[in-house]
Amino acid sequence: MDLWTAATPNGWKVTIMVEELIEAGIDMPELKLRNISLIDGEQFSEEFTRHNPNQKIPVLIDGDVDIMESCAILQYLGEKYPSDLFPQGEKRWEILPWLYWQAANVGPIFGNRLSYTRYMDDVDDAAKAHPLERFLKEARRLASVLNHRLEGRDYVCGDNLTIADIAIYPWVRGWKWSKINMTDQPNVMAWIDRVRARPAVGRGLAYGMPKEEIDQWSAERKAEYAKNGATIADNKTLRTES
Repeated sequence: MDLWTAATPNGWKVTIMVEELIEAGIDMPELKLRNISLIDGEQFSEEFTRHNPNQKIPVLIDGDVDIMESCAILQYLGEKYPSDLFPQGEKRWEILPWLYWQAANVGPIFGNRLSYTRYMDDVDDAAKAHPLERFLKEARRLASVLNHRLEGRDYVCGDNLTIADIAIYPWVRGWKWSKINMTDQPNVMAWIDRVRARPAVGRGLAYGMPKEEIDQWSAERKAEYAKNGATIADNKTLRTES
């Protein structure tokens, strides 16, 4: 089994999932991790595109099966290696909507907020004003939705961590980097700490990141991510065809 990925929220979802499966005692096959350099455009290579025509990380290669989209990979692993991370039967219908909620809402909104906040210094402030406000308000609304959902719950779907938490957490944990204040959402803040305290989550976040920088990036790394993000976010780098 091969995972082609990078140190991003979508990439960390899958490495956290793998580590949580191992923590749960699942007999996992050897996983070969391959770092894809986004700044060098490796995701646009012919080799990568054969496995993922959408040219985005991550992609899971399991024999003759190629799985693109991080949330689909979580579901695939959850079904192939049954555990409490993705219970089957009726229970899964409590989990799947929140998995898709992340893919359709949290990822795009938090990602766009991050791009306009950190990665578009060459765009005029007046041009950024509306999207910055729009994405901040929606991110704040989503944080409130999550806060209400976590009322009386340790995790999004009850007492146990599931693929819903694994999908949401890597995006929400970076609220400071995205400048989305969530300190007035106590259930979310407690949940962030609760998820982070899990040993498997720590190991999953360590992929592509020095241990001492998992929770606090160095100034050099912040500058590197900002530079890389600016390059990726630049309209000149967008491809109109694969």
